[in-house]
Amino acid sequence: MKVRVDISPEYKEPFAVIYTDAVTDEIQRMIDVFGQSETPITALRNEEDIIVLQPSDIYMVRVENGDTVVYCKDDTYRSRKRLYELAAQLGKCFMQISKTTLINLSYMDRIEPGFSGTLLLIMKNGCKDYVSRTYLREFKKYLGL
Repeated sequence: MKVRVDISPEYKEPFAVIYTDAVTDEIQRMIDVFGQSETPITALRNEEDIIVLQPSDIYMVRVENGDTVVYCKDDTYRSRKRLYELAAQLGKCFMQISKTTLINLSYMDRIEPGFSGTLLLIMKNGCKDYVSRTYLREFKKYLGL
């Protein structure tokens, strides 16, 4: 890998640009290291386009068929991070409601009774998922129930 560093008084804040033909694990690690002080989340629109999402853009994060899928208002993206990594990075506005799902608490629309004591959570963008019994107590505590 080639590295070039330009030092100049015109640069007030460090800025990194990565030129690559594909997002490999090594490139993703570099993105993670360079972006540690920031809260944005990097996600993939497809194999070539990297999108930077603010936590406020994200409605739900779900693991589907081994992929971490990030749901926004109108679009979905894939993330190379695991669910627990995103949970740590996204912070207190997000809550895990099942083994495979995180939600942005700001975008809950309504809650309906589900089967076997679970709750069906419907987000403002139309995404739906069940609050599993494992996470139900914490979720009800958040709601004040």
